[in-house]
Amino acid sequence: MQSLTADRRQGDVRGGTPSQLTLRVLRAGRRASSLATSVARLPIPRFGPLAAVVIGSTLVYGMSVGGHTVTVIDNIAQPLGFPIEAIDVTGNSETSEIDVLQALWQTGSQSLFSLDPAAARQTLEAMPWVDRASVAKIFPDRVRITLSEHRPYAVWQKGREFVVVNREGKEIVPFEPGRFANLPIVVGTGAATHAAALLDELEVLPELRARVKAYIRVGNRRWDLRLENSIAIELPEDDPVEALAEVARMDRENGLLSRDIAAVDMRLADRIVIKLTPDALVRRNAALKEREKIFKRSRKDDPV
Repeated sequence: MQSLTADRRQGDVRGGTPSQLTLRVLRAGRRASSLATSVARLPIPRFGPLAAVVIGSTLVYGMSVGGHTVTVIDNIAQPLGFPIEAIDVTGNSETSEIDVLQALWQTGSQSLFSLDPAAARQTLEAMPWVDRASVAKIFPDRVRITLSEHRPYAVWQKGREFVVVNREGKEIVPFEPGRFANLPIVVGTGAATHAAALLDELEVLPELRARVKAYIRVGNRRWDLRLENSIAIELPEDDPVEALAEVARMDRENGLLSRDIAAVDMRLADRIVIKLTPDALVRRNAALKEREKIFKRSRKDDPV
């Protein structure tokens, strides 16, 4: 009894009465149970992130090998289930999917972990028709590529070369006969980059614009228009569309552009100069000579 009493006294000193000890044990058990429940509710790490950690650690080793980083990563990533198995391409019209795949393989990547989306995007945007590209990794084995292509706007003649350009004048591909036949033809230095401004303004003169065969940039300052019947309209540097509106008015009222003329010079602010074709000039000179003969003859018949 004495030892038991002593033990109880020691218990009183160290941890309290037996009832208090029992209460503490129960509370501790509840906290442990609550902690176990909380831990059980935590998401179990998936294999992908763990594999990412493993492969990330091998990057240092691959770089230390020298020049074989992509190969090292691919050799580890592919057996783990991350090879590039599918490539989805959207937004392409002029660019074939085969060309896209070949451009992607040029990066050397065979797995998602070794694929550098920025490098792949630059490779794709170097292709002729591609304006912008985006590259996204879809784990575990898919790549999504979205393309935005250049829109053909005009055919630019520079010297003897014909090139399809976009609205901003960027060269896309060489012109091929039979394709893009409905695109306007622009000629000369600066024509590709300045054509859109003129063509936009010509929307107010659709009947005249429909008759234009080529837009010729002169001195990179002003425009000449060559019509389908070979008549040239020489425009001033300032307010060219106002000058064209005057030409359109004279054509509606007098059939100006259906006559045997070579050019309509609108460069002078105070006058319009009509240039005849060589044949028309010969006929005009002959008519003037005949008129002069008639005038001289009439003076002989009726002397003053």
